[in-house]
Amino acid sequence: MVLFFEGKSSQVLAVHSKHELAKSDINKLEWLFGDAKLIASQTVEGYFVGPRREMITPWSTNAVEISQNMGISGIIRIEEFFKVADSKAGFDPMLQHLYEGLNQNLFFIDKTPEPIIHIKDIAAYNKQEGLALSDEEVDYLNNLAERLGRPLTDSEVFGFSQVNSEHCRHKIFNGSFVIDGVERESSLFQLIKRTSRENHNYLVSAYKDNVAFVQGPSAIQFAPKTQDKADFFEEKPFESVISLKAETHNFPTTVEPFNGAATGTGGEIRDRLAGGKASLPLAGTAVYMTSYPRPEGGREWEDGMPERPWLYQTPEQILIKASNGASDFGNKFGQPLITGSLLTFEHFENAKKFAFDKVIMLAGGIGYAKKRDALKEEPSAGDDVIVMGGDNYRIGMGGGAVSSVATGEYDNAIELNAVQRSNPEMQKRVMNAIRAMAESDDNPVISIHDHGAGGHLNCLSELVEATGGTIYLDKLPVGDPTLSAREIAGNESQERMGLVLRKKDTERLKRVADRERSPMYVVGETTGDMHFKFVDDNGKAPIDWQLADMFGNPPKTVMNDKTLDERYAPLSYDSKLIKKYIERVLQLEAVACKDWLTNKVDRSVSGKVAKQQCAGELQLPLNNMGVTAIDYRGKEGVATSIGHAPGAALINAGSGSILAVAEALTNLVWAPLTHGLKGVSLSANWMWPCNNPGEDARLYEAVETLSDFVVDLGINVPTGKDSLSMTQKYKDGNQVMSPGTVIISTVGEVSDVRKCIEPVLVKDCNTRILHIDLSFDSFKLGGSSFAQSIKQLGDEAPSVMDVDYFKDGFSAIQQLINEGLILSGHDISAGGMVTALLELCFANKDYGLKLDVSAFEEDDLVKLLFSENPGVIIQVRDLDKVNSILDKYELSSVVIGAPVKERSLTISGKGDELVLDIDSMRDLWYKSSYLLDRHQSGEYLASERYANYKNQPLSFRFPESFKGSLESLGLDKAGSTMRKAKAAIIREKGVNGDREMAYSLYLAGFDVKDVHMTDLISGREDLSEIDFVVYVGGFSNSDVLGSAKGWAGAFMYNEQARKSLDAFYKRKDTLSLGVCNGCQLMVELGLVYPEHDKRVFMSHNDSHKFESTFINMEIVDNNSVMLSSLAGSRLGVWIAHGEGKFNFPLSRENYNIHGYYGYQQYPGNPNGSDYSAAAICSHDGRHLAMMPHPERAILPWQWAYYPENRKNDEVSPWLEAFVNARKWVEERK
Repeated sequence: MVLFFEGKSSQVLAVHSKHELAKSDINKLEWLFGDAKLIASQTVEGYFVGPRREMITPWSTNAVEISQNMGISGIIRIEEFFKVADSKAGFDPMLQHLYEGLNQNLFFIDKTPEPIIHIKDIAAYNKQEGLALSDEEVDYLNNLAERLGRPLTDSEVFGFSQVNSEHCRHKIFNGSFVIDGVERESSLFQLIKRTSRENHNYLVSAYKDNVAFVQGPSAIQFAPKTQDKADFFEEKPFESVISLKAETHNFPTTVEPFNGAATGTGGEIRDRLAGGKASLPLAGTAVYMTSYPRPEGGREWEDGMPERPWLYQTPEQILIKASNGASDFGNKFGQPLITGSLLTFEHFENAKKFAFDKVIMLAGGIGYAKKRDALKEEPSAGDDVIVMGGDNYRIGMGGGAVSSVATGEYDNAIELNAVQRSNPEMQKRVMNAIRAMAESDDNPVISIHDHGAGGHLNCLSELVEATGGTIYLDKLPVGDPTLSAREIAGNESQERMGLVLRKKDTERLKRVADRERSPMYVVGETTGDMHFKFVDDNGKAPIDWQLADMFGNPPKTVMNDKTLDERYAPLSYDSKLIKKYIERVLQLEAVACKDWLTNKVDRSVSGKVAKQQCAGELQLPLNNMGVTAIDYRGKEGVATSIGHAPGAALINAGSGSILAVAEALTNLVWAPLTHGLKGVSLSANWMWPCNNPGEDARLYEAVETLSDFVVDLGINVPTGKDSLSMTQKYKDGNQVMSPGTVIISTVGEVSDVRKCIEPVLVKDCNTRILHIDLSFDSFKLGGSSFAQSIKQLGDEAPSVMDVDYFKDGFSAIQQLINEGLILSGHDISAGGMVTALLELCFANKDYGLKLDVSAFEEDDLVKLLFSENPGVIIQVRDLDKVNSILDKYELSSVVIGAPVKERSLTISGKGDELVLDIDSMRDLWYKSSYLLDRHQSGEYLASERYANYKNQPLSFRFPESFKGSLESLGLDKAGSTMRKAKAAIIREKGVNGDREMAYSLYLAGFDVKDVHMTDLISGREDLSEIDFVVYVGGFSNSDVLGSAKGWAGAFMYNEQARKSLDAFYKRKDTLSLGVCNGCQLMVELGLVYPEHDKRVFMSHNDSHKFESTFINMEIVDNNSVMLSSLAGSRLGVWIAHGEGKFNFPLSRENYNIHGYYGYQQYPGNPNGSDYSAAAICSHDGRHLAMMPHPERAILPWQWAYYPENRKNDEVSPWLEAFVNARKWVEERK
C-alpha cells in the first residue's frame, strides 16, 4: 500500500509499505517528516513532479533506513513529490517524471525479469543493444560459441562487451599505430610505461592496480585500538606510501551532469580505496571543461560559433550541475577538494568545429596506505568473494560500451541507461569498514577492487582472475525486483567494493561492517580452476565459461591515420587595445575567479588540509596547488596540482603535452618537496576525438612528446586514463570535436607543509618582484587565453626548448623556498604574466605594484603580458642571496619592480605607461563567478556576495594571555601523561568530521573513545565512564528529511540509546559539544535549552546551498566552560554546512549566544542566522552547540590565513577551548 503525507511547500511524501502501519508508526513518520500530516485518501489529485518510477533514489534509500532505525518495519520506499500548476511544468527528464495524480499504482512497474536469452545472431544483438563490438569481436564470439558447442547467453555477450570495451581495456592505447603508412615501434601504453622504466625513482606500484603508489614519509596513525566495538584512540607509527589517481566521467556527465560528476568523484575515491590491499583517500581534485556557457546571452568572445541544439543540457547547466554533483559527493563522503581547474573553449577554423560539447569532467585525488599493504596478494581456492555497499539497480547498462563511442551515436534510450545514481553516504560506510581493516595490525584483505564500469562483471572477474570463481547470483542484493540476470551481473550501480578474504577472516569484517551499518554480502568463492561462473539458486548459469574466454584474445586494434598539415592563421591584434584585452582575458572562465566553485565545496574536512584553493585576507581562489598533511603532526605531507593546454595542443600536439606538464610542475613547485623534482610522479589523462582524420596521428605525437619530455625531466607517469571518443554528433549531421587534451595531475611528498608559498603579495615596499622564464623560448601567443578572447587560435605555441634549464629552474625555486627566501610566488599560465601579477594583488585590500619591463628583449607588450610561456613570478627580500642561488643554477631572471602602497598596477618600459586599477580589474575577474553563482545561490545572494567579497577581510584579535605554544597550555608532555578525563565522539552513519575532532580532544589531553550509534542502540556502550560527549560534523543519513533528523530519531526511538543519553545529561559533572551536524543534533533534541517550550531550530542556509569558507568568528564575554578564556577574541574558523541557520523563536535574552559571525552580511554570515549567531550555550555553560569547526583550526597550518606576526605559533587559540574542557573535568574528578 502507498500512504501519502502532506508536507510544506507543495510537498507530498509517498510511503510504500508492505502492510498497514500502526498508529504509533504513523506518528513517528509525521514527526520525521517535519509534522507533515497523513492524507486520509488513497489518491492525491493534481500534477506532480517526482522521481522516475523505476529509479529508487538514494534519498529514498536513506529515508527507509532512518525509518528502520526508528523501529518502523515494512517500508519499501519513500519518495518526495512536488505539486506543479499543470502538465506544462518544467522538470529534468533524466531524473524526474511528471505525474497526473498520485495513486496506489505509483510505484508499480509492469515488468518481470527477462529470462536468460541464448543469442543466435550476435551481430544483430550487438546493434540492437548498442554494445559497440567490432566486427572482429563479433567473429571472435561466434567462434567461441562454436567451440563451446552452444549459443552464448545475453549475459555473456553483454559481459564481454563491457569487460573488453575501449573504456575498460584501453584498446587504442594498447593497439598498433600506422601513421603515413609506417607502423610505429611502440604502442601508446609502452611510451607511457617507458617513463617509469627509465625513471623508477620512488615508485612502489605502477600500472597494475587501481592507483599508483610512491614511497611516502614515516607517519603516525591515529585510530581506535579496535573497531568492531567502541574503543579508545591511540597513536602508532607506520611507513607510508602515497597514492595518485585521476579518472574522467565525461559521457555520464554530458548526459546527466549532477549524478555523472558525482559518481565520477565517487569512482575515483573507490579507486584510491582499492589500491593494494586497501588504501585511504586524503583529498580530491576536479577539472571541468565545457563549451561556452553564454551567461548573458553570449559575450563578445562567445559568438565565434553558433549555439548548437544541445543534446541533453546546455554548457551552463552542465557547469553548475556537474560541479554541484562532484562537490556534493565529496562534501557528504568527507573528502576535501583542494585544487582544480576550469576551461571553456570553442573554435571554428579550417572547416572544423572544436568545442567541449562532449564535456570533460575529471576527478582526481591523492591518498596514502601502509607500505605493507601496497601490493595485492594472490587469492587461493576457497577464499570468500565479498561485495560491500548498496543494491543493484538498472544503472549504467551499457555504460562502459556507450562511453566508448561518440555521444549522440545511439538512440537516447540506450544513452539514458548510462544515467548514474549517487549515494556518497553509502560509500562512506563502506570506506569506514575497509579503513578499519587497513588500520589494524594485521590487515586480512587479500585483494580489493572497486565497482565501476562493467559492474560485477568487471570487478569480480578481476578479483578472481588468478584463480577463477563462482558467483551466486541470488546472493547479490537487488533493489529492483525486475532486473534480469544480465542486469544484475552487469549494472554499474555505484558505491560498492569487491574484496577477497580468507574464510576465517570474513566474520571479523562482518562485525565491523555491522557496526558501521555497511551492507556486506558473501557472494561467491574462488575456485582454482580458472572458470568463471554466475549461477542462481535454480542452477541456471547466465555466465559459464573460462576466464580466458571472457577476456578473449580478439585481434589487436590497429589505428591507421595520416598526418594532416593543419595550419591556423597568425594572430591579428591591435596593441593600442591592450587594456580592453586585459579586461576580456580576466573574464574567461579559465582565468576568472572560481569562487562559485570553491564556495560550495568542503575544503577543510579531515583536518589535514594545509593548502587549498583560497588565499589571503579576502580568501580568493588563487593558490597554485593543494597540500595535505600525512597525519595530524602537521609536518610531512602530500602536494598535488593540475596542468593542461588544449588550445596550444590544437596548434602543435607535442607542445600541448609539454605545456600541460610544465604548468602542472610550475603549480607544484611552491611546496617544498622532500625529494625535489625526482620525487614527483604524474597522472596523464587523455581525452581525444579519435577516429577522425588526422586526430589519431596527433594523439600519437602528443603521447610520444610527453614521454620524451617526462623521461628527460627524470620523472615518471605511473598512472592515467584515456577517453578517446570525444566527438559529439548532432541529428542535423553536425559534428563537434572536443580538442585533444591531456590533463596532468601531480603528486609529491612535502617535507614541511608549513613552508608552502602562496600567490599573495607581502605588503613590503622594500622587497622586489622577479620574473624567471623556464621555457627558454621566445614569447608566443598561440593557444593562449588572449588568443581565445579575440576569437582566434594562432599559429605558434610556446614550448620548453631546454629541458635541463627547466629542471634547474625547478631546483633553484625549491632551494629558495627551503631557505625561506621567497615571500610570495605565482606561476605564469592561463592569462599570462599580467594575470599572474594582478592575481598577486587580488587577495589583499591594499598595496599594488610598480613595474618596469624594459629589460626584456621582446618589445611587443601584448606578447610580454599575455604569452603563456612557462615561468614564475617571485617576491623576494634578500636579492643578493636569491641571485647567488640563481647564478649557481645558471638561471637568468629579470627584476621587474616592487610593491607600492598605491592600489594600482603600473607597467612601464615598453611604450606608453599602462596603469591598471587593481580593484576594478578584480571586480571584472570576479564577474564571471557572479554570473554563474546566480544559478546556485540565487540572484539576490549572488549579488550580495559580489558586492561584499572585497569588504569582509579576515582580521584577528587573539587573547592577550595566549602564547601559542604547547608548553603554555601544559601539553608539551601530554602524550606521556595519564589521561584522566574521558571524552567520546558520537558518530552516526554519514558523519565525516570524527577523526579531526577526536584528535583535537586527544591533543588537549583527553582519553578519547570512538562511539557509533550502533554501540549505543545495542547497549554495548552506555557513556557511564564518559565525561565529555562530542557530536561530530558531517551528513548523518545524507541530511535526508532534514539535517540530523534521522540521527535524532535514532536517539528518541531506541530505548538503550535514549537511556544512555538521558543518564549522561542528568549528571552534573559532564560536558557536551555539538559541531555542525552535531550542533544540528543538539538543537533537534533540545539538549541546549530543554526548559524551552518553543525550540530553537535549524534551517537551510539562505543560499539554499552548501557553504564552505574560512571566516571570522567573534567570541563575546561568556560563561561557557570551553570559550570563557577566549572572550573578546576574533578568530578564524572553517564553516562547511548546508543547514546552518539558527532560528530563535524567543527574544534574544533567552539565549546564551557566545559566538557570532564576524560580519552580519552574506557571505561573512554564511547562512543568514538570526543575530549572526554562530554558537549557543546552555545557561550553566556546560553544553555548547556551534556550526563552525574549531577542530579543523586548532593548529596554525590548518588555518587558510593565519596572522603574519604569529608565524612561530605551534597551536591556535581554538586548542585552548578543548584544554579548558579537560581542566574542568579533571577538577571534578
